[in-house]
Amino acid sequence: MSNQDESPENRLRRELPEEMPAAAAPAPPRAEEATPAALTGRQRLVKGLWPPRVSRAQLIVAVLLFGLGFGLAIQVASNSDGDSALRGARQEDLVRILDELDDRTQRLEDEKRGLEKQRDELENSSDQAEEARRQTIEKERQLGVLAGTVAAQGPGITMTIDDTKGTVEADMLLDAIQELRAAGAEAIQVNGVRVVAGTYLTDSDDGVSVDGNKINAPYRFKVIGKPQDLEPALNIPGGVVQTLEKEQATVTVERSDKIVVDALRAAKRPDYARSSSQ
Repeated sequence: MSNQDESPENRLRRELPEEMPAAAAPAPPRAEEATPAALTGRQRLVKGLWPPRVSRAQLIVAVLLFGLGFGLAIQVASNSDGDSALRGARQEDLVRILDELDDRTQRLEDEKRGLEKQRDELENSSDQAEEARRQTIEKERQLGVLAGTVAAQGPGITMTIDDTKGTVEADMLLDAIQELRAAGAEAIQVNGVRVVAGTYLTDSDDGVSVDGNKINAPYRFKVIGKPQDLEPALNIPGGVVQTLEKEQATVTVERSDKIVVDALRAAKRPDYARSSSQ
């Protein structure tokens, strides 16, 4: 029988294979290999957070943040201590502190203006080398006044302490010197002895010694500075004058437009320190 006479059913049966293998059914997923879609929201959250994955950069940032917080906590604690001390102070003490702060602020502003003026002179001077030399000489003179190697004169006060009972001691005079320095004293002389940065006072028989030089009452302070600052600093409540008067000493303070401090100190050459420019 030819192919043309063959029926469609026989032709289809002949072309198809006698037996087709059944398609393999996919194996069901195991419980431990469940897809992410099968996880609950809580399981996905736990899986994302644990175990923690901390990078090195995150660890460094965490340490820096901890250190910053610790430093801020210490600063806040120290500020709280300072505020507590001020809250417990008396009104007159607070007024004195404010006055001293105002005076120091004014002195710093004056120094700032002076430095700015020097800067402008150096910038605008046609001969900067000559201007620098002149300022060097002026600075040397100022340092000589502070070191006690040159004489000085200017406005200031004279304080005389008459100690007839012999009750004034070295520490009381030292307190007076410190109070005057805090009020802006630029040169101090006590009974012919120049007071400098390294000056020390000790008690001796029937008097006081200043840098090893014995002085006796009455003690006379010659101080160069702004009289409007120096005198009030000595007369504050509980200050130098009241303390000395409690010891039955007599204290007089006089302002003057010209105070001469002519006691000198020999310039001491350091044994080891040398200028780094040499």
